Amino acid sequence: MNDDRPVLLETRGTCMRLTLNRPKALNALSHTMVRLLDEALARAEQDEAIESVLLSGAGDRGLCAGGDIRALHDDARASGRASLEFWRDEYRLNARIARFPKPYVALMDGIVMGGGVGVSAHAGIRVVTERSRVAMPETAIGFVPDVGGTRLLAAAPGELGTHLALTGRSVGAADAILCGLADHHVPARLLPALTEALGRRTGPAGPGASVADIVQGFATDPPAGELAAQRDWIDDCYAADTVEDIIRKLRASGVPAARTVADELLTKSPLALKVTLAAVRRAARLAGLEAVLDQEFRVSSRAFEHPDFVEGVRARIIDKDNAPQWKPGSLAEVDDQEVARFFAPLGPGEQELALAPGPADTSARDGQDEQGGQGG
Repeated sequence: MNDDRPVLLETRGTCMRLTLNRPKALNALSHTMVRLLDEALARAEQDEAIESVLLSGAGDRGLCAGGDIRALHDDARASGRASLEFWRDEYRLNARIARFPKPYVALMDGIVMGGGVGVSAHAGIRVVTERSRVAMPETAIGFVPDVGGTRLLAAAPGELGTHLALTGRSVGAADAILCGLADHHVPARLLPALTEALGRRTGPAGPGASVADIVQGFATDPPAGELAAQRDWIDDCYAADTVEDIIRKLRASGVPAARTVADELLTKSPLALKVTLAAVRRAARLAGLEAVLDQEFRVSSRAFEHPDFVEGVRARIIDKDNAPQWKPGSLAEVDDQEVARFFAPLGPGEQELALAPGPADTSARDGQDEQGGQGG
């Protein structure tokens, strides 16, 4: 008999196993799942018998494809507010994972996108496999990377994070490790043995080994990636101050792959591209994940209200005609004031996330000068 609970919880030895259990939906996160994960981690933090936590996804397609996009889309169309409460709890969960005091191992096998990155890439020990495809693909649906993704991408070497944030492209194991989104590659066929070893606190490293040593004992070199060989043109082109200049540099680079990327960027929401570039640049200057999540909550709240989100989900996911009608329709039509509005303090009747200590509007004030450089 199948267990239809959305999150499965099992304790083996000293390891609490958490399994996202919506395989038919690629383990997309619901609000209930976020709450269950948060409650489980709160218990694990206080339970002295629990020494580590292991996160995985049911099925063989992926850990998690992100939030439940259709539910978010329907809420936005109905001018609802449930999505904002979902994000509020989700971002708090992301912060809890990042500061979790015990070893938290995330098995990032298969597809790991959006919210799936949020529950895994902030972990202390992040494992990818030869099947992993890791991405923050939000610009394709008129949205902006969130769940702490702008901080993760801002910390990637050179301009690799800017490239991934704007294009939304997925990366395999080697590139995920290169970009700081993962730590170890373990072949997928060894994941059951790794899971068992974590429960028994044994394995190639020997009995009583640390969780980190157990995982390292299963790790191997990943298949070759692609980004290291592309660093020259990526770092040069994405160092530009505006999306328009990035595209111009990509076209002028003389590199066929760069010209392909330029064409790809022009299919994304112009507004989402400009807000994303500003968000990643600003995240690099903010003091800690909590401040970045506070910023992302403001941005998500504004993106949720904008028609590009509903239209992007319609075109890419629901109707699948891949012909979104963005508003504005071009980068030239997106002005600096519209971009700045995404980072401004929330208005009357709206509640800030306020994870970071200090005044809630500090990040918005600090970023105003920088924001002027992001427009067209």
